[in-house]
Amino acid sequence: MTTTPTPVPDGAAVRLTGLHKTFGEIRAVRGVDLLIAPGEVVAVLGPNGAGKSTSIDMLLGLTRPDAGTVRLFGVDPVRAVQAGRVGAMLQAGALLPDVTVKELVTMFAGLHRHSMPVADAIDLAGVTDIAGQKTQKLSGGQAQRVRFALALTPDPDLLVLDEPTAAMDVEVRRSFWASMRRFTATGRTVLFATHYLEEADQFADRVVVLAGGVVVADGTGAQIKARVGGRTVSAVVDGAEPDDLAGLPGVLRVDRQATRTLLHCGDSDGALRALMARYPQAHDIEIAAGNLEDAFLELVATSRQETAR
Repeated sequence: MTTTPTPVPDGAAVRLTGLHKTFGEIRAVRGVDLLIAPGEVVAVLGPNGAGKSTSIDMLLGLTRPDAGTVRLFGVDPVRAVQAGRVGAMLQAGALLPDVTVKELVTMFAGLHRHSMPVADAIDLAGVTDIAGQKTQKLSGGQAQRVRFALALTPDPDLLVLDEPTAAMDVEVRRSFWASMRRFTATGRTVLFATHYLEEADQFADRVVVLAGGVVVADGTGAQIKARVGGRTVSAVVDGAEPDDLAGLPGVLRVDRQATRTLLHCGDSDGALRALMARYPQAHDIEIAAGNLEDAFLELVATSRQETAR
């Protein structure tokens, strides 16, 4: 297994510059710039329709941008993929049927000039126990792990993952990320899109937030959380309707957890004063610092407001 990525001319593993992509009247991507250094683990977050999958397709050379450029290790994505420097695990596409997992991984390894040993790819992806199973007999989570093994077969310097833990249960997700730590410990670069915000917070060096086809935040999880001053006010508020609580000053969103109401706030002081003035019966009040989910929601909401203007 290669442990040191080949040096690149401009020092970047991924360089996206001014990417635009339109489908009919839909402006899916509206000027995405992104620079990823070799060895970084970067998570991409965004609501449905944010432009994540379209950006990944352009990054991999599956879709041509209407404007802008993509460079992977200093060359266009098709050349980087052909050279075996890129592995991808995408949501779309079925596994080849009527073959075992080992046969499928062996077949894919044969397509690459300098592939990872089949046994290593199977072990790293955590599919040794199902290597003899036919692909059509796999569960959704098992199929995802096999896709991971296939993405590893080129022994890539860059691994691109689109919702990699979809359909995995909690135990398998933990095993998957343990495998990812082993992979990234060799100095490889990883870009993954996810809806699981805790995964981004725990496993990424950087978090990039897309909304409306543009990058609205780029930094460590801590830096992004620090960009928004949000806090969560948790209380038991008997007789209060969620819509009424959502209208309180400083409240961004309202959730319910059993008997408790969670007010996700941009201004927790103002929200708490308004809550107590309107609902003096509120009790068991707690205030917690905002998390990545709160920051994500506020950034997306702000982006939508600016786009609507």
